[in-house]
Amino acid sequence: MGKNADPSQAQPTPQPDSPTTPLIALKNIWKVFDGVPVLWGIDLDLKPGEIHALLGGNGSGKSTTMKILSGVYTPEEGTIELDGRPVTIDSPSLAHELGIYMVPQEPHIFPHLTIEENLLLGTGMERQHAQARIRQLAEEMGFDSPLSALAGSLSIANQQLLEIIRGLVRNAKILILDEPTSALTFREVEHLFERMRRLADRGMGLFFISHRLNEVLAISHRISVLRDGVFVLSAATESLTSRDLVRAMLPETSSTVHLQENGRTRPGELPLDQPCLEVRHLSGELFQDVSLHVKPGEVLGLAGLVGAGRTELARAIVGLDQNVQGEVFIRGQQVTERDPRRCQELGLVYVPEDRHAHGIFLDLPNLYTISASILPRLGRYLISSQEEQAIAQRYVEKLAIKVSSLYQPARTLSGGNQQKVVLAKALASQPHVIILDEPTRGVDAQARQDVYQLIHSLTDQGVGVLLISSELEEVMELSDRILVMYQGRVMAEFAHAECTVEEVMAASFGLQGDPQT
Repeated sequence: MGKNADPSQAQPTPQPDSPTTPLIALKNIWKVFDGVPVLWGIDLDLKPGEIHALLGGNGSGKSTTMKILSGVYTPEEGTIELDGRPVTIDSPSLAHELGIYMVPQEPHIFPHLTIEENLLLGTGMERQHAQARIRQLAEEMGFDSPLSALAGSLSIANQQLLEIIRGLVRNAKILILDEPTSALTFREVEHLFERMRRLADRGMGLFFISHRLNEVLAISHRISVLRDGVFVLSAATESLTSRDLVRAMLPETSSTVHLQENGRTRPGELPLDQPCLEVRHLSGELFQDVSLHVKPGEVLGLAGLVGAGRTELARAIVGLDQNVQGEVFIRGQQVTERDPRRCQELGLVYVPEDRHAHGIFLDLPNLYTISASILPRLGRYLISSQEEQAIAQRYVEKLAIKVSSLYQPARTLSGGNQQKVVLAKALASQPHVIILDEPTRGVDAQARQDVYQLIHSLTDQGVGVLLISSELEEVMELSDRILVMYQGRVMAEFAHAECTVEEVMAASFGLQGDPQT
């Protein structure tokens, strides 16, 4: 393959013979979290010499399945067979002993230890006896960095390779690679694929998780697709196309027909005046050249897979991440030196994805979270507790937050009510435009509907909303327009009534055009 060739154009190595006893097989595996099944009696196997790709949308169950294989989770029901014999894998260390090693998406290295020390850590092997094997494996895998160098000096590609060698040192015969190409160049992907094929040729089995359909089709022998905790497709790669894979990942209720109006109550046509938020050619570490605008009273949906760069874009817009280029305008005013406080003063607020880490004071009264964004309004030196309580009570009633009192600790609330408290904090500043990052994650059905109604209410009042959600149906239902991000770039834009679920899903996986053709 040429120096600048796309590794997606390479052809996968021949399919291993089918009758071979699987290296590992999962049979009728169920996994339940908080009483809700996330894996519904799945069957999955991996053969010697096979690269088996796993695909699925956000929340489909891929990570849960691999964590069961690698000993992080234990299934409620079902069996795991290794070389045809039942085994119990109840810890990562036991998985390593059994020859199963997971290469994480973000390499887990100790940057201040040497490469050799990183490879030996946790193995119990003596350095003197292990050095020859490490050198042999490094040579076989084309790893040419000195073993005495600090691991922190390695490129991401070599950190990934170090993780693979770490598994080989443990005599792994099953490797799980979780999004290993997400931070690699085409050339680095080409090198990784060469090494993966080399390992498969030696009889190892590899599970390959990726959102990049062209790479999955290029490197794998077999592809299995998970949807809502169930395998809906498993077939030889040579028999599948990218459109087959996209259709398999679509929700069962999806239709190829165009969506109808979403039934929102609106005072009339969307305003045609200047956008309340405009982004021009914004670029950062995980997104490139993104432009968008949100009008007053409009919901702009931002769809895409996990890792597409949506949250990083939102953080850059409000100034949480500073190392970016491009322009941001709030209500027509360019904001060059941005931070969340300055953006809020101009009318832009951000409700973050992780409410526990960034949105709420879990061990303090709800009152303190709700008023946190408006403290300057409550008094310059001394806070007016009467006004603080009045404002908080107004939003508790407006959002139907179930609390015993304003002084109830937030930690004691349900997930849905915690999310409402975070939303109350954002609304207390009376924004003109609001960025909602996964606003219904981890909330129950009733709280979800309450959030939807709140969004409708905000837009009816002329507030612009930038909605980030990993749930395709949610974006489709609530948005007037939809932007789809893929690998840090805007892949497509759709009007609400002029797109199909298939088209949005296809764009999320980097495909353009009608997925039915």
